[in-house]
Amino acid sequence: MLPLRLARGSRPLVQLRRLLVAAACAGSGFLLLYVLADAGARSAGSFPRLLWALLPLAATVQFAVAVARTDPATRPREGLDAVGLGPVRLALAAAVSTAVACALGAAVALAAFLHLRGDLSGLPFDGAGAALLHAGRPLPLAAALTLLALLPLTASLATALALRPRPPHAGLAPQTGVPWGVALGACGLALLAYARPDGPATPAAGVLITIGLALAGPGLAYACGTLVQAVRPGVLRLLAGRTLQEEASRLGRPLGVLCAVGAAALTALAPRGPGGGTPAPLGPLTVPAAALVALCAAASLLTAAVESRQARGPAREALLDLGTPGAVLRTAAGLRAAALLAGCVPLVWGVAQLTSLALTR
Repeated sequence: MLPLRLARGSRPLVQLRRLLVAAACAGSGFLLLYVLADAGARSAGSFPRLLWALLPLAATVQFAVAVARTDPATRPREGLDAVGLGPVRLALAAAVSTAVACALGAAVALAAFLHLRGDLSGLPFDGAGAALLHAGRPLPLAAALTLLALLPLTASLATALALRPRPPHAGLAPQTGVPWGVALGACGLALLAYARPDGPATPAAGVLITIGLALAGPGLAYACGTLVQAVRPGVLRLLAGRTLQEEASRLGRPLGVLCAVGAAALTALAPRGPGGGTPAPLGPLTVPAAALVALCAAASLLTAAVESRQARGPAREALLDLGTPGAVLRTAAGLRAAALLAGCVPLVWGVAQLTSLALTR
């Protein structure tokens, strides 16, 4: 009951973020159900589509974790330990709240899928997608519920792991993930060069490249902060650079995932020549799936930025009490955004070029 009471007493903006998580889960669940129905209608070759459908699920889970990290109800406060609400209980409460939001989205996905197939009648657009969703074949309910259960289970587990109590100084430096990220990205490009476009190795290569960029993202953000304050910096550049370095671990991973999404978009839009068109791994739902991944990645980065702003709230208030003009703080925030943009654009372009070369081998 505690997670439900915390959710009911939250502010409207927090409730809106939870509804967005539920909407993202509804989209991912609908894609999983479509792949399941398509697998029943196809004799073989449905496994790569299931792997492609897991990418929106992973993006949705990342967004759900980012929203849970910014939830004020899960932030430790003084005096809560005395009533049994320590960091572990708060992390479990956040996991339960995330599971409830994801379960709501999964239920909406199931209802919408059955309605568009024509299995549920009495509403507008009944059976409008019967041909696309293979209404002529029965949908295995046990398999559908199992796939939909992946959403709340994975999101709640990831939330509990992300919010678990950590000992002081347990975090590593942001630069430590760069070698691993480069290695995984190189493995993904090599796998992509030798994979068939319709084989299961292609989505695996995309996953490796995305994980590599996510691991290298904190190092990239830290390097951008270093460049901002290089060569005789003034107060403004020092403030922007040091703040960006402190926020590198928090912003880096969603920034790396968004870079991977941008590189994939540039690769998909690149000309292939005769007979080399862009494949549609999820059939007619490829574009909605790509849009869902892009929106979840962008929303995760924005949510991480909100978390960073909440974390530096005391420092901001201290600077304002010392007489620092608000325009200086706003200019420093714009300088941080410009530095990240200047660092990410070449990376996205370079990864897109390498991916295009691997695909046009």
